[in-house]
Amino acid sequence: MKVALLLGTAALSLGAANAPLPSVDLLIRGGTVYTGTMAPFVGDVAIRGDRIVSVGRRVNVRATRVIEAKGMIVAPGFIDPHTHMGSDLASKDRGERLVPAFLMQGVTTAFIGNDGGGSPDMARVLGSGQSVGINYAAYVGFGAIREKVIGEADRAPTVTEMAQMKGLVANAMCHGALGLSTGLFYAPQSFAKTEEVIELAREAGKRGGTYDSHIRDESSYTVGLAAAIDEAIRIGREGQLPAHISHIKALGVDVHGQAGAIIAKVEAARRTGQKVTADQYPWSASGTSLVAALIPLWAQDGGREKLLQRLGPYARAEDLRAGIIENLRKRGGAEKLLIVEGLYANRTLAAVAKDRGVDAVTAAMEVIKVADPGVVSFNQSEADIKAFMARPWVMTGSDASGGHPRVYGSFARKYAKYVKAEHVLSLRQFIYRSSTLTADTFGLKGRGRLTEGAFADVVVFDPKTYAAQATYEQAKLPASGVRTVVVNGVVAVSNGEMTGKAAGRALPHKPTGSCR
Repeated sequence: MKVALLLGTAALSLGAANAPLPSVDLLIRGGTVYTGTMAPFVGDVAIRGDRIVSVGRRVNVRATRVIEAKGMIVAPGFIDPHTHMGSDLASKDRGERLVPAFLMQGVTTAFIGNDGGGSPDMARVLGSGQSVGINYAAYVGFGAIREKVIGEADRAPTVTEMAQMKGLVANAMCHGALGLSTGLFYAPQSFAKTEEVIELAREAGKRGGTYDSHIRDESSYTVGLAAAIDEAIRIGREGQLPAHISHIKALGVDVHGQAGAIIAKVEAARRTGQKVTADQYPWSASGTSLVAALIPLWAQDGGREKLLQRLGPYARAEDLRAGIIENLRKRGGAEKLLIVEGLYANRTLAAVAKDRGVDAVTAAMEVIKVADPGVVSFNQSEADIKAFMARPWVMTGSDASGGHPRVYGSFARKYAKYVKAEHVLSLRQFIYRSSTLTADTFGLKGRGRLTEGAFADVVVFDPKTYAAQATYEQAKLPASGVRTVVVNGVVAVSNGEMTGKAAGRALPHKPTGSCR
């Protein structure tokens, strides 16, 4: 792709020879344009300031800069509805705030605060004023709120505590939160009853928010996958707000093959008029921590301090070991757990156990005594992944978290593997579910489309070379094939290289209902 800086005309007028042409800052010319809604066509996209001013087969303008996109795909900037990139966006390091891992895939907007981790201080999260490379919206997190009010104990809130938590949700919504996120699989959120979550979800629903959930069980740890899906749907229904299922999957050998039954539950709810959607990352391995993967929930009551006591001499030591053995079985064994942080980075738990001359359970406990490293857990079947991916209500996400290649490669991998190689989706479906569907689902006005008046978030990529390069062993390799990325009218990637421009914005959700 060639980039030309023009002082004169970027396209020839079809009208009178002397008729003045409108001026624009940027013209992306001659690419195959996917607007997000229309059938693709070869044409141009014209940008002035932070907005798209014209899209068509031949746009006649005077452009300060022209990007030749012949043979390239031109699409709306991708939107990632589930990430753990909040610390990057808040970093003191400007390079981290640019979020190159996302820009080099064409991701121009991301959501943070997922899995219940979003700060209740939404004014601070959305109003930091720091320059960032991508747009971002934020959830307020149930986990952060529960820890702030109750701590890490396994108990129900008092009446006063419930009122305090509801107030925190309401305040965050009134300061721009997208909705309420939960991670009911994780302690201490797992200690909450469904009714407690519904009460808080209602506060988000009253103000136009969404309920986003890492469900209570994606496997067979506690209530089981099917019951956890039922719970998420119930919370959305009784909380009177849309329900969004994070990184939908069937995790572990006990639930492989259940995708069809889970899809049926979601689509039954949708047929009643309830808004239920999901996102999915295109990897067979999930990412979590060693504690979350292996330690039974009852042993996590009281937080890490109490857990460390239980890992020593303990009356229920055999129960703890039995629980770890069972969780290892569900995840396919110690050879299916790859540690990605700390002393044992890029080693499986099985390899660590062998080196230490102990069994896998003992090895896990010894590692956890020192730290709780991130792990990559190989636990999904391709058949289930493809079944979920094919549904029209499942959008592309990354669940981006450290040590997993999904940070650097999720959107690119989905295209290369599931569109180009295996034809699970068409290119048009991939683009729609990576941009327009997400924008429409979450009410991101002016995003997710290439249309006149929309914000100028654009990706230009090479359909021959767009692919993930990151692997489980080398998780930080940037994707290939992205030639240009525009964020709010500013070129953030040019000729496949970061420009260093930081044009991202906070995207506060406009609350409805009562805000004082």
